[in-house]
Amino acid sequence: MREFTPDGLAKYNGKDRDEIYVAYKGNVYDVTNSELWMAGDHQGMHEGGIDLTEEMEEAPHEEDVFNEFEIIGIFVNNH
Repeated sequence: MREFTPDGLAKYNGKDRDEIYVAYKGNVYDVTNSELWMAGDHQGMHEGGIDLTEEMEEAPHEEDVFNEFEIIGIFVNNH
């Protein structure tokens, strides 16, 4: 499985390229085809290319929303 560092994940923000990837609890998900993610932005609340683990505490939905998306890698944060 492909590994993503914070810098590597940031390249997939939906602005620098079409793909939008986000991390959550150590997994990296491809949210590119979601209608709720446009140009790297999720309804003005979240940006692509980052770890959303802490931000999910404020989300109006549960973590099972990630079940809709393919896990494409693992998030490795060595900081």
